[in-house]
This record gives sequence, C-alpha cells and structure tokens, in this order.
Amino acid sequence: MKRLYWGTSLLSLLWTMNVQAAEVYVREIEVNGLNRVENETVMAYLDIPAGKTVSEEKLNESLKQLYATGLFEDVAFNVTPDGTLMINVMESPVINQVLFDGNSKVDAQMLETEVQLKARASFSKAKVQEDVQRILEVYKRTGRYAVVVEPKIIKRENNTVDLIYEIDEGPLASIDKINFIGNSHYSSSDLEAEIMSKESRWYRIFSSSENYDAEKINYDKELLRRFYLRHGYADFRVSSAVAELSADKSSFVLTYVLEEGPRYKISEIEIISELSGVETPMVQDVVLLEEGDWYDAEKAEKSVLAITEELGQKGFAFVDVEPELVRDTPNGTLKLVFRIKEGERVFVNRINITGNERTDDDVIRREMRLDEGDAFNASKIKASRRNIENLNYFSKVDIQTEPTNDANQADVNVKVEEKSTGYFNVGVGYSTVNGALVRTGITENNFQGRGQQLGLDVGVSQRAQDYNLSFTEPYFMGRPLSAGIDLFHSSEDYQDEGSYDTKSTGGRLRFGWNYTDDLSQYLRYTLRQDKIDNVANDASIYIKQEEGDYVGSIIGQTLVYDKLDSQINPREGYYLSLGTDVAGAGGDEKFGRIDAKAYHYFTIADYYTFKLFFNGGIIESFDDQNVRLMNRYFLGGYNMRGFEYGGIGARDRYTDDALGGNWMIYTGAEMSFPMGLDELGIRGRTFVDVGMLGKPDDINSQIVEYSSTPRVATGVGLTWQSPMGNISVDFAVPVVKEDYDKTEVFRLNFGTNL
Repeated sequence: MKRLYWGTSLLSLLWTMNVQAAEVYVREIEVNGLNRVENETVMAYLDIPAGKTVSEEKLNESLKQLYATGLFEDVAFNVTPDGTLMINVMESPVINQVLFDGNSKVDAQMLETEVQLKARASFSKAKVQEDVQRILEVYKRTGRYAVVVEPKIIKRENNTVDLIYEIDEGPLASIDKINFIGNSHYSSSDLEAEIMSKESRWYRIFSSSENYDAEKINYDKELLRRFYLRHGYADFRVSSAVAELSADKSSFVLTYVLEEGPRYKISEIEIISELSGVETPMVQDVVLLEEGDWYDAEKAEKSVLAITEELGQKGFAFVDVEPELVRDTPNGTLKLVFRIKEGERVFVNRINITGNERTDDDVIRREMRLDEGDAFNASKIKASRRNIENLNYFSKVDIQTEPTNDANQADVNVKVEEKSTGYFNVGVGYSTVNGALVRTGITENNFQGRGQQLGLDVGVSQRAQDYNLSFTEPYFMGRPLSAGIDLFHSSEDYQDEGSYDTKSTGGRLRFGWNYTDDLSQYLRYTLRQDKIDNVANDASIYIKQEEGDYVGSIIGQTLVYDKLDSQINPREGYYLSLGTDVAGAGGDEKFGRIDAKAYHYFTIADYYTFKLFFNGGIIESFDDQNVRLMNRYFLGGYNMRGFEYGGIGARDRYTDDALGGNWMIYTGAEMSFPMGLDELGIRGRTFVDVGMLGKPDDINSQIVEYSSTPRVATGVGLTWQSPMGNISVDFAVPVVKEDYDKTEVFRLNFGTNL
C-alpha cells in the first residue's frame, strides 16, 4: 500500500511521500474546497490523465502550475489507496476594489494604470508587493523619493477583500547643491545659469527648476556641451554627472565633472567638394565663421545648413555636408573643413508628430527644416531638432527616421514631451532711485498651444507704478514674422528732480523679423496719452508751461545686429542698434528721434571682461513748439554713474528743477573681474563713464544754467547674483562736472525676478 502527499502554503512548496515506487496510478481526480473557481478551471491546469500511471515529477509540476495561477492561497495533493487523487485547495480572496489613500500629487487614474491587481482579480501577496514597487517608481518619476506606500487589506463577505494603498507622498526631492569640478574657465555660477537644474532657494517656490529629475540631468549635460562648444572648447566633455540622494531622501547633491580642454581659434576654413558640379566659390559666402574667430560649434552647424540650402536652391537636392576639425592643440588653433558629398537619394514620405497633447502640430511643423516630399538631409534633421528644442515648450525632443516599403522614401517621426510653459514672477527690491519696489507678473509662452506669448506685468515702487499687458504671435499669417500688441499705463513721481508727476497711458502695435541669425528689424506704432500734473507752485516756468494732457502718435523702427555670445552674461562679441521714431501722424506731438547703441565685449585670460559702450540720441521738433518734457533725454543715475537721475544738463537757476535735453551721449568703458568669490556669484568691476547732454529749445540763459561740456566719472562696484536676485553696488566719483550738477557717490540696486 502506498500514499502520496503534496502540499503548498503561500510562497513555499512542500511535498511529502511515503512510497517505494517512482510512479503512481491515478484512477480518478477529486477537487475539494472550490467555491468560486470552476472544477474545469482546475482540471485545465493539470497535466494528469485519469486512469493512467503518472510520475511523481509530473504530479509535482502540476501542483506548481496550479499554485502559480494565483487563484489559491493553499494547494495540497493526496493519493488514496484506491488511486483517487484528492486535490484540496483554499481559494484566494477576490479583490472587491482597489483604493489609493493620501495621493494628492499623483492622480489615482495614473496609479490604476500602473498596478497589476484590479477589482475582481484574485488577491496575491506577491503581486501586492510588486505593485508597491510600481507605485514607488511612479513617484520617483515625479521627483518624490521619500514616498512610503503601505498596503492594507480589509476583509469583506464571501471571501472578498478591499485592497487599499496608503501613501505618504513626502516632499519633492529638491536640489540642495550643484557642484562643478574641472571648470577653470567659467565660474560655477556661470555654468548654473546655463543648465535647467537650479539649487533650491526660497524664492523659487513657483519654479520646478529646483526639483530633481533624472532626464533633466541628461539635458543639463547637453546644455553644458553646447555652451562650451559655442565658446571654442572643441574638446569639452562631461565625464560624469552624479546625483547623490540624502539620507532622508528629501534632496540631492548634483556633481558634474567637466573636462574643458583648450580653447581653439580658427586658423583656416576650407571647403572641399566631392560632388560633381559643385565648386567652392558657390558656397563660400554663406559660411558664418571667419579665420581668427573663436570656434563656435553652433555657427559651424548653421554653416552646414546654409551650404546645404544654398546648394539645394542651385538644384543639388541630395547633398551631405560634413564638418571636420583638424586640431593644432599646442597652438590652440584648428582648421575647419566643410566636406561636400553626395547624400542618399531618399525622400521624406510623412512627418509624424506625437506627444504634443497641448501644442498644435503646426507650431512644431513650422520649425522643421524639411517638408514632406523633400529630399532627406541629416543636417536639416539636426537643425529641426535644435529649432524645436529652442522653443522651450518641451522637456524632450526625439527625431527618428523609419524606412517605408519604398526604398527611396522614409518617415520622419518627431516625438516630444511637453512641459509647463507658464511662469509666475514675483519681484521685490530696493534702489536709491525708486526706493522699495514690488513687481509681479504672469507669462504664458505657449498660449492655447499655438506658440503665442501672453504676459501681464505690474510694478509698484515708492515713486513709480507701471502696468503692462502684452500679446505676441511669433508666426503672423503663417510667416516667420512676429506681431504683437502692448497695452500700458505708468505714473512716476519727479518731484525731487523737477517738481512734477507724469502719467502715460496707451498701446503699441509691433512687428519683427530676422534677415539673418544676427540681423533683425522691428517696426512699431505707438498711440499714447501723456500727462504732466501735480506741478508745484514753485516749479520752473518751463515745467508749468507743459502742465496738461498730450496725445502722441509715433511710428518707429529699430535695426539690430547682435553678435554677442550671450544675452544674459556676455563675454565676447558686439551689439549694434539703430532706432528711429517719427511723431506727427495725428496727435499733439510732432518730432523726429534717432537713437543708437553700440556695445563691444572681449575677455582676457578667461576672467577679465572688458566692455566698451556708446549710447546716443537726438530729438528735434517739426513745428514751432519745443520738444515736450516727457520726450527729452535725462542723464544721470542708471545711465551716468556718479550723478543723480537727471543730475546733468539744463537746470532752472531759481527752482533747481532739471529740464533735460534734446540730445545725449553716454559712453565709457568697464572691466569686470573675479574677486575670489565666484562660487557666491560675486564679481567686481571698475569703470569710467562719460556723458554729454544738449539743452532744450528756446531756453533763456538768464534763467537756466547749462553746459554741454562732457562730464566724467570713475568708480568701482560689484555685482552679486544673490539668492534673492541681482544686487549691484557702485561707488563713483565725478572727475569733470559743473557746479550746479547733482552728484551721487553711492548707488544701490537690489531686486529679483523669480
């Protein structure tokens, strides 16, 4: 006589036997303990035929298969002396409902899509633990690493249970510190300004830049690479980027290890054509770099695209342009070679865009340098990716090509991941001119997913208030032409300078376009009502004459040539602008105005940045009236250090009121230098300012003091990129001045834009 027992309980599989033989005869199979599960379901998982002899190994495998279904908490096999296989089971409870408690930051629907266990499924402790890990991963992707998930089971009638995941979400994992290792040419504060990740600060409460995101770190590496390659560091690479999680899982320390390498100047530019019919002179003029320039990878890529497009217009559709660098590392120079080859004869079949749930397809398509039906070109694909990334609407942009059934055609698949494009700004500060100030605003850079910009800005200080509402369409009428409208109102207290207050209310229409990447032009039409009021009884007679309301109808334009390496913190390059305005097409004011600006930056030894600057303007009336007070130039304060605002120029001898002037020149030189405090964002500077201000029309010299001789001031200062914003302090001493000028030795500006 023989008897076999196989049993399993929960995660362990136990079997016992009291047999001498390796096989057993199974006459019939009987299942006990079923309530919900059908007998046929159990039999379907068994590989044991009744009325035959089976091996113990086969019985053991069947038991495991039955337990692995998750339908049962316990399974046991027992063969009776008469050959009956008794299968005793304990059914797993059925899940009545799956609930999430405490999840305020992650939607329950998202969690439901991640977990395996659903309502009406069989309960399994193993799958519960797997689902806990899935929930933890969801929260990690949202930046919450301190999350705690505790599963709870509530037993109900009829062997059913409620499964509840109690979630303590914890705080967002912020970035406590960002370290850069190996950066000898640029300070850590300079590099942090270039990347998306930012150190946690109290004033970034409305920004996500301080929250840790693994994908953001990868993008930071790319941003650092682009930054260095734009500035001549052709060998730069990020050797590692490490994120260390704190013990309490609430913050990270990021460390970027950099290998800057030498900085290269271009010693020679060569174009080599391997394509029949293409000669070098055909494309020489479209290259954006010149010999003697610092190497700029971005301009090299744009030159590749320009060569490709130029040849495309000349009938060469299948062109592949490869830039090559021949380095002379000891001398810090390189030879830039553009090699023109014949590209693959493949056409673009379809451009498929996915991931843009909010942004219109057209906003992305207009940034593509390829259209459906065009000859495929790798350089245009790269330029398209850069253009879409520069929109700053997406956290990730991926462009891949996919073959079609036609060997001469390929699909271009553009996959994007959208990010928040709205910003809420809060500013607080203090200056020696305006006193305490508060500024707040809200901006949406992708309004209604159409790439439009809508902004509202409000500023209030002790002496001024201004309100601005603006809207910009970057592709007006489907063309690369920006169009916008501004509505504004401002008021300012000039009692200290001129014994009066001003108000200005109006609107502005504007258009802008680019001739090249560096050359752009802007047109504008402004209609405004200006008002001078609260004129003091003892104010100058020239100010009393202007009390009242005036309407201005002004048409203007500005031509800009921008070769700066950075708009935020320029170190190399130059900037030129020329603006003209004409008032008189309606309104009370009739004048013509010309304004010019020129800035030149150059850096020595990677640390000492020199700035040469010039600002000049002239305004003339078209009728017998004087140029009104609100349209004149004032010199001093922010545009002439060492002097008070309006401290230079014509001044009433008796009331001491500043009257401004009809022309202005402000020029000088400045050098910024390190103070050993670059880690804190502090740099020093020394400067020389020179200014001249012309007198208003029809001024009686017996009443007004005036001299157009140059004023000169020199001084030192520092700029601190503090956690609360930029703080600038200047100490300036007038070297050349008039006795009646108003001087200002110390000047402080403090503010932040969060």
